[in-house]
Amino acid sequence: MKSILSIILFLSFSFAEIAAQPLSGRTVLTHADTLRGSYGAGRNWWDVLKYDLHVSFNINDSTISGYNIITLKALTNGSFVQLDLQEPMLLDSIVYVNLSGPSSPVKINTISKDGNAWFFNIDPLKTGASINLFVYYHGKPRIAKHAPWDGGLIWKKDKNNNPWVSIACQGLGASVWYPCKDHQADEPDSAEMHITVPDTLVCVGNGRMRGKIMNNDGTATYDWAVVNPINNYNIIPYIGKYVHFGEVYNGEKGNLSMDYWVLDYNLEKAKKQFTDAPKMMKAFEYWFGPYPFYEDGYKLVEAPHLGMEHQSAVAYGNGYQNGYLGKDLSGSGWGLKWDFIIVHESGHEWFANNITTKDIADMWVHEGFTNYSETLFTQYYYGKDAATAYVMGIRKNIANDIPITGPYNVNKEGSGDMYPKAANMIHTIRQIINDDTLFRKILRGLNKTFYHQTVTAKQVEDYINVQSKIDFSKVFEQYLTTIQVPVLEYRLKKNKLDYRYADCIKGFNMPVKIGTGKQQWIKPTEAWQSFKIPAEDYIFLVDPNFYIKTKKVD
Repeated sequence: MKSILSIILFLSFSFAEIAAQPLSGRTVLTHADTLRGSYGAGRNWWDVLKYDLHVSFNINDSTISGYNIITLKALTNGSFVQLDLQEPMLLDSIVYVNLSGPSSPVKINTISKDGNAWFFNIDPLKTGASINLFVYYHGKPRIAKHAPWDGGLIWKKDKNNNPWVSIACQGLGASVWYPCKDHQADEPDSAEMHITVPDTLVCVGNGRMRGKIMNNDGTATYDWAVVNPINNYNIIPYIGKYVHFGEVYNGEKGNLSMDYWVLDYNLEKAKKQFTDAPKMMKAFEYWFGPYPFYEDGYKLVEAPHLGMEHQSAVAYGNGYQNGYLGKDLSGSGWGLKWDFIIVHESGHEWFANNITTKDIADMWVHEGFTNYSETLFTQYYYGKDAATAYVMGIRKNIANDIPITGPYNVNKEGSGDMYPKAANMIHTIRQIINDDTLFRKILRGLNKTFYHQTVTAKQVEDYINVQSKIDFSKVFEQYLTTIQVPVLEYRLKKNKLDYRYADCIKGFNMPVKIGTGKQQWIKPTEAWQSFKIPAEDYIFLVDPNFYIKTKKVD
């Protein structure tokens, strides 16, 4: 009994950890949250075209220094700019060059600060004009105490006592380590990193390595670049004693480079464990369409934390074992057939990195679909019954504590139920569509229609409604904005079955399958309905694929 209890407690704790987000502990929202989460006057008139980071990492004192060249384009006439750089980092100076007019550098002399937001004015830009902002800064960034959940810089040692450095900053924001327009609604169209580190170490970044410069002062500068749009929080360096191996995958768009960077002493373990990566790619290209970043390649990089969906450089820290740190979050057994971090974090390349929500309040689009990608991976290799057991197994991790959709414009996500509950909502929607060919077409269509875009949840919901020709509006509202699980009440009287929904929003009318053997569809509402049952010994049973509760009443 003690052994069983310890397993249950471990699984509950493990899922609570992975479901936790960096912002989930905040209950009081402040002026600073509004500055960070809203698209105000200092942000809404200009678009980021590129970030070009030049940063030195001082391992000895955990400080960084450098500058970011921000290429921006005016969407409308404007001059007032908000940038973000989190305390205790310091912004030193800003110089800009007008790319659409006189090229003489202009220094910003007046910069005001409000918490982590920095404000200044430039000479008025007309619609379509572009400038390069050179933003110089330095400091000792916030250190993550429990990455990736709390966020910040990660300064660790590997088992051979070599420095091992990285960053995890989803939710907290990329401005924890570099100045930027720190809002998910605006991704740079491309990015470069020029990272200077001790020359005894290796730096791995997003995209493709363009070069390495030995500086003859005990340091080396590694140049990495992505040519696709990328989330701010995904731009991440990894610094350590890395070695490399790789392969070429023949994918839907041709040859895809798949590269693996691991600590030198883990090379053999990685070669064995990372065979799940091409398996993942095959399954997800089937379900979701082509990998979205062929130009930048795919990488797994061993990280000093559990994992994150860093675009084209996925963080891996699962200890070279199947499951989630060796455990199955579903309790079905199927979660031990594959490496959770490889599958889940790579699934985010489609949902989070290709399709990105404008507001973190809609983060279920990232986590719900990616959580469900685990089910789809399981189905691809082990069959539909295995997948069903897996997705139904993760229901025990649903808390129904607060709504999944968070408050808008304050950089605040909703419940950690955005993982298992949103996945089970998607699974329920799949049952109602009742056509896996169409369901797969919708998943692939989402990634094609919203390719490299930032979106609202409503856009995703509307797309599913249109393509399925079914109005799921009440389903989304029920599962995302309330903590109520719909209850299908029923009563049997002689030759009649009565049924209705309770604990639901007004107008909830989701169809469900009932019966044993040959099933039939019913479309309950809040009002009692009935039909004649075929026999007095009729057994009322709802298809368990639907995430609802049932209750027999008198």
